[in-house]
Order: sequence, then C-alpha cells, then structure tokens
Amino acid sequence: MDSTDPKKGGGFFSSIAASISNFGSAMSKSVNGFIGYEGLEVVNPEGGTEDAEDEARKGRWKQEDRDSYWKIMQKYVGSDVTSMVTLPVLIFEPMSMLQKMAELMEYSYLLDLADECEDPYMRLMYATTWFISVYYALQRTWKPFNPILGETYEMVNHGGITFLSEQVSHHPPISAGHAENEHFIYDITSKVKTKFLGNSVDVYPIGRSRVTLKRDGVVLDLVPPPTKVNNLIFGRTWVDSPGEMVLTNLTTGDKVVLYFQPCGWFGAGRYEVDGYVYNAAEEPKILMTGKWNESMSYQPCDSEGEPLPCTELKEAWRVAKAPENDRFQYTHFAHKLNSFDTAPKKLLESDSRLRPDRSALESGDLSQAGFEKSRLEERQRAEKRSRESKGHQFTPKWFDPTSEVTPTPWGDLEIYCYNGKYTEHRAAIDSSDGVKETDVSSKEFNPWQYEISSPE
Repeated sequence: MDSTDPKKGGGFFSSIAASISNFGSAMSKSVNGFIGYEGLEVVNPEGGTEDAEDEARKGRWKQEDRDSYWKIMQKYVGSDVTSMVTLPVLIFEPMSMLQKMAELMEYSYLLDLADECEDPYMRLMYATTWFISVYYALQRTWKPFNPILGETYEMVNHGGITFLSEQVSHHPPISAGHAENEHFIYDITSKVKTKFLGNSVDVYPIGRSRVTLKRDGVVLDLVPPPTKVNNLIFGRTWVDSPGEMVLTNLTTGDKVVLYFQPCGWFGAGRYEVDGYVYNAAEEPKILMTGKWNESMSYQPCDSEGEPLPCTELKEAWRVAKAPENDRFQYTHFAHKLNSFDTAPKKLLESDSRLRPDRSALESGDLSQAGFEKSRLEERQRAEKRSRESKGHQFTPKWFDPTSEVTPTPWGDLEIYCYNGKYTEHRAAIDSSDGVKETDVSSKEFNPWQYEISSPE
C-alpha cells in the first residue's frame, strides 16, 4: 500500500475510490447532428451518452455568435490559447483575473485557525481546507478579464487582511499577489497553460502558492490539480478539477494529499474530495473528506487510514449562502470585491475596479464593454510599441523578478517576489492626516507607464 495515495489500499476511502473508478469520467458524445461541428465532444455532467445530443442544444451561445466564434477558434485546436485570441465579452464576467485571485481570501479565518493550532496536523488540515474553499468560486463558468500589464487590485476591510495583486508580465501572462494579516503571509506567482480541445479547454496551473504561518514560521507550499472547462460552444459550460492536490509543510516535511474525484456517469463523484494528512514518515494522521462546493470534514485516523475509535467526523468548513439567481453566480464576497467597500484610501489608478470594460459589463452594457475592452487592448499594444522603440523593458512596481525558476508538473515558472514598497506606500497614506477622501469611482483607469499621443 502506498500510504500517500488516497485512491489505494484498505483505508477509509478505498470503497469510495473503487466505485468511482468504475464510472470513469462523465459521459461524452461527439456532435454529429450539427454541420461543421463534427467531432466536438459534448459532456453532460448529470447524464450519460444518450443525453449528449440534447445537452448540445443548450448553453449560452446564440447560433450566429457560436458560428463566428468557431470560425476563429477551430484553427487553434490542440494549442495553448492563454493569450492568443480576442474573445467576445458575452462569455466574460465583470471581474479581472487579479480580483479573482483575491477570492481565496473569503474564508481567511481558516488560516487564522491554522496559525493558532498547536497540533501540526490540524494546522495542515485547516490550511488545506482554506485552499479548497476557493473552488466554489472557481466553478463559475464566466471568464474573467485578462489583466492589462501594470494593472493592480487592492483589498482591505476583510479579516484584517491587506491584499495586493499586480500583472507583472503580458507575454507570457503572469500575475503576482501578496496578502498579509496578523496570522499569515500569502504569496503567489500565477501563470497558466491551456490546451484548447474544441468544445473544452484543459487549464494547467503553472504557479507557486505559499503560506507562511507567523506564530511558528512554518512555510506551506501548494500544488493544485488541473482544471477542465467543458462545453465551451455546445451545451451548458461546467468545470471539473480531477486529480491530486498536495500541500507540503516545507519546514517539517508533513503533507496533505487529496484526490479530487472526476465526474462520472449521472454526476457520480462530482465535487468529491478525499484524502489524508500525513506526517513526514508518510503515515496518515487525519482523514479529510467532503465536497469542494459544499463543505469539508475531518477525523483522526490510525496508520491504516481507519478512523480512530471514539472519534467522529467533524465539519471544518461550509460554504456561505450565496445570492439566489445571481446573473454571474457571484457570491456575496465576489460582489464585495467589485465594490469600493473593500478599497483602501487613495486607491491606485491601476486598480481593476476602475476598468471601463468591467464597469460596462457589470451594468449590463455588452456593446460598450466590448468597445472598451478593444480600446484597452489596443492601448496596451501601442504602449508596447512605444516601450520597445525606446529599448525599454516593463518594470513592475510592487513585485520584483527573481533569478529563481520553480519546476511544476506542467512547466517551469519564473518567480516574482513582493518588494515591500506597497507596505511603505500604504503606511504613508494611512498615517497622513492630509489625505482627502475623493470619489474613487470617478477615477480613470490608468495602468500605463508610457504616454501614447494617439493609437497607431
């Protein structure tokens, strides 16, 4: 028995894993009834192969939009489309990827609990549950806006946290983030790799996420599972993240290995997460089980992964109630991220909230959102031409590139490090009595480092 594999052995999850493996992945069927779309697979997460053709007739696309999109995209099948094509705003949500990075902060109290824990295994359990909690938000099927180079996002007024993210590279697109409160420090360098498959796209998280718990100084490192977005053109779009999540305590060698079950026939296994907290000798100490869109629970276990006598399964986290019939399936916290209630005094002009395309989409004006999106993208291209004509390189303000290159299961990653300048910037503003409160919503979005006289 490989003790670090939650899919094998005679432990608590063996019978569950065996039944799930019999189902395999959700049933799919090629689109054969639609001329020009032969061979595209439609996946119904709630049914079998006989439901796929009915599923293909559902979804958010109008036929003319679908046909136009496919003419653009069909030549990219098999390619990484992370920043290769311009996509229509009808598939977007009114949020930048930098804001979406901050959604992980919703249940930050779990990291506070981890920092306060005396038990090193319970500490890992809480920290891992925190990382799982964001998957409820990641199941939204709307695409966030790609950040403009130099764009930022700031968040305060939640859990004592100061959060900052910045778009530090455009090609390849790389975002960096830093968050901190009295209990923890969170740092991330985020980059994605994709593979477009026609009616679906595989997303590989080439990133590094680390948490430092302040009380004992332990450092936790995350390797998340990949994600698959199904039914991009035909059918109702849905998200699955089958595979392993591994959280390692780099200080002690303890770790958590969780298995995200793939969606099987008629939804069998969908959302389910099972696994263990292990000590450095790879002996299971705590079993974890739940659904990433509902709740996670834990129970102490023996060396075979069986629950200890006189213990019971206890809930560690449950998703908060979300607004009903929300247009973009937003949580209450997601709405807070878009509002100025979580913005600090003297918000940076490069903040995502100020993007005119985001604001227009939020108000329901798709035509204006599309216009503003195109205008921003053209301005970004013009700035790049101006910068390169002067022989200059883009320099992030709040994060510095390092010589460190971290390997991931899906490729190498260049690491950016928080440089501390934002902390100094914010402290100077917060300590100044002369700071005038202004209507931040009237500020113009300005991530630019170079003045462009007119678009070329």
